[in-house]
Amino acid sequence: MATRQAGLPPELAQAPLRTVRPRDITVYAHARSQLARLAESGLLHRLAPGFYAIVPQDRVGRNWLPSLEGAAAGIAAAEFGAGGYALMGMAAARLHRGVPRAIAVASVAAPRRRESIMLTDRAATIRFFVRDLDAMHVEMLQTDMGGCLVTTPEQTVLELAHLAGAEGLQQEAESAIRALLPRCDPEILRDIAAHQRLKRALDRVLKMEDLDE
Repeated sequence: MATRQAGLPPELAQAPLRTVRPRDITVYAHARSQLARLAESGLLHRLAPGFYAIVPQDRVGRNWLPSLEGAAAGIAAAEFGAGGYALMGMAAARLHRGVPRAIAVASVAAPRRRESIMLTDRAATIRFFVRDLDAMHVEMLQTDMGGCLVTTPEQTVLELAHLAGAEGLQQEAESAIRALLPRCDPEILRDIAAHQRLKRALDRVLKMEDLDE
């Protein structure tokens, strides 16, 4: 259970990955204006329209900005519930340390369609892709906002090859794939490709590096 911060009701302090939406708050009669007030006082940080992050107690009153991956995880948790999504693509590559710096796009595997969200605290976008989460290979990793499901290195590599065009990050995706490939099991790659219709993605990966050597 999350520790309550001074000035915040428990309903907010206990939110998954410390991220809340005004429409979910019942403790206030006029949640939107109250959350805006808390943001002005420094207790909350506005991530995007309709999404606020709880500022860590020791950072209240300072300039605090969560990582892009943490922001994406928090927004997805507020939207789909804890465990109802997984970070994928470049966001997953970043958490697996296959990308040296954050890219301005974070991708989320979601159980249903959702329009992209443009963050208001930086020039970055969170994109959602409908996926069968039960079929995906995921693991729990930590962000600065808390733990969340993230695609495994093998799943990440295939999704990067599959989504490079959609994310508009072809060069960055190829660099991340090459960085993550040494950590991938070729058999697991082939199994994922066969069961998730990612054979073309696997072919792209194999052209980059011969996994049979």
